[in-house]
Amino acid sequence: MQESKRQKQVGALLMEELSAIFQRLGLSMIDGGLISLTAVKMTPDLLEARIYLSMFSVKDVPAAMKKIDDRGWEIKRELASRVKQQLRRIPTLEYFYDDSLEHADKMDALFRKINEEKAREEGSGADKTHGKEGSGAGKTHGKEESGAGKTHGKGGSGAGERDPGGSGQESNLGEEGSA
Repeated sequence: MQESKRQKQVGALLMEELSAIFQRLGLSMIDGGLISLTAVKMTPDLLEARIYLSMFSVKDVPAAMKKIDDRGWEIKRELASRVKQQLRRIPTLEYFYDDSLEHADKMDALFRKINEEKAREEGSGADKTHGKEGSGAGKTHGKEESGAGKTHGKGGSGAGERDPGGSGQESNLGEEGSA
């Protein structure tokens, strides 16, 4: 179910205020790790706020979540004093660990590993394919041509990139005799 406009407004207000409260109370740094609010989702009746926390370099996540829960009354009291003019009732605050950063890191590492394996497989046959050089800077299907940019070439690290200066030349990282 999609959030209403009012849910988004209240969520944004609470996120802004809670970020300031976390910094003031020293909860943004626990055990040498960084804690940040990633999202605040409101229930349709605006009586519950689900607060998602991201943790970077926190060694013991459950212990950090417990510290935040233990200081929940203090957080809610401060929040009430800040938003009492905008809200009729202060919502119940529930804290959840947001592991999307860890998930993204794992996916990134997996993709990096796959690309390295592909580069190794293609690199072993690259010496036979790229024996001749032509007049231009582009590679198309393993041959040097007068075009610009690598389109479907095989070989090297697969890292042919255009020159950001716009000269039309490419830099082939990991290959000898690049254009």
